Amino acid sequence: MPKRRFRSMAYMPEAEKEDRVLICIPAFNESATISAVLDSIIEVIPANFDILIVDDGSEDLTAKICRMKANVKTIEHIFNMGYGAALKTAYKYAADNGYDYIIQMDADGQHDVANIIPIYQRLCDDDMPDIVIGSRFLKGAESFATPFYKKIVINFFRMLIRMTCKVKITDPTSGLQGIRRSAFIHYARFNRFAIDYPDANMIIQMAMKGYKIVEIPAIMHVRNFGVSMHSGLVEPFMYIIKMMLSVFVVGLREMNRKPKVYYKEPKKKV
Repeated sequence: MPKRRFRSMAYMPEAEKEDRVLICIPAFNESATISAVLDSIIEVIPANFDILIVDDGSEDLTAKICRMKANVKTIEHIFNMGYGAALKTAYKYAADNGYDYIIQMDADGQHDVANIIPIYQRLCDDDMPDIVIGSRFLKGAESFATPFYKKIVINFFRMLIRMTCKVKITDPTSGLQGIRRSAFIHYARFNRFAIDYPDANMIIQMAMKGYKIVEIPAIMHVRNFGVSMHSGLVEPFMYIIKMMLSVFVVGLREMNRKPKVYYKEPKKKV
């Protein structure tokens, strides 16, 4: 696959449009925001980008709104299976339909569409990272104030990732990510993706397997509608407990394994 670097879509050579990119958006009861999110994405993406909504058993009009949008693909779970399960459905779809990259975003409008092209550019850069994370905490990022309890969680997982993998990740809970086929093929086919809370545990797993993970500054907004999956009094503590158990299992499973390559980049044509 050609290596490339460019500054904006205005400078993209015609050949660069050959990459197939899937923007995947898990959605659960997001009827208040999903239409505006999709409209803003459609305005900025080029012709080689597709949009996939995975409606995770919504009880409102989310799926109906998505089906009414032209050029938006929609997959519906018949019942709510969880955020990670929705992502895994998207990975399987991308793997089966020959996409080169995935860019995953939230349906609530927190992830600015201005992040899409920089993530794609970074995926296509010379060092060819497998996963690109949009971070709220790097220089140049724009974001909202992080709640105190979440700062504690983020700092803990930063430390854990650095200790176990020797990788510095500033925003281990970010759902804004770009993923190369080498990584989402693994997520889709090898039963190694957490379908509950795929955050720091997945970063640790992929780093241990030798996948290259990098970050870029991101633009994020405060959520104005709906309810976060980490809201409430009990959910944040359950999240921490489940994440710790998952990290422990990942560590035991991967620490003695050598990195494996599940997908090889095609050779360049001469």
